[in-house]
Amino acid sequence: MFQRRNPLPWAARIAQLIWPTQGWRRAGSYVAHRLRRLPGTPYRIAAGFASGAAVSFTPFIGLHFVLAGLLAMLLRGNLMAAAIGTVVGNPWTFPFIWWWIYGLGTWILGGNGTNGLPDELTFSYIFDNPLKVLVPMVVGAVPTATLAWFLCFWPLRRMVDRYQTARLKRLQKKLERKRREAAAATAAVPYDHVAETRR
Repeated sequence: MFQRRNPLPWAARIAQLIWPTQGWRRAGSYVAHRLRRLPGTPYRIAAGFASGAAVSFTPFIGLHFVLAGLLAMLLRGNLMAAAIGTVVGNPWTFPFIWWWIYGLGTWILGGNGTNGLPDELTFSYIFDNPLKVLVPMVVGAVPTATLAWFLCFWPLRRMVDRYQTARLKRLQKKLERKRREAAAATAAVPYDHVAETRR
């Protein structure tokens, strides 16, 4: 439904994730437009997107789509909206997200923020010291993801509700106009002509 007519190559898709060619503002408005047009109730759409956004604040990068889908199903959210919500976690936001959840998790566990990390943090260090990195990130991710869910859910639910109400009013006005036009066209045709055509 929302696919391009000519699919982009993989390199172009990755480049689009890093820097959209149409600009960030237009990309954001496009995502908002896609969300508003999704089928479903405002609750389902907002709960789905909020689930995807919340999962983006966890350190489980390769599982974001799966976790977002599971959380959306648990909360009866829209799965497509959940997939769109994972866009909150992207190459621009991940460094800040990881820095924040690690610092918060370390603070909750009684540590001193990021002071225990080496100057050059590498994947090998993370895999060799999972308790020093992953556990604080998971602990910091829980309250952050919960807060992100609510911060995304309420405004989006209101936005979708307003859009769907306005769209329903437009459709009702259009239907009423067509009814009036049909009634006027029927009234303009003489009765004898109608009877003759029926014979």
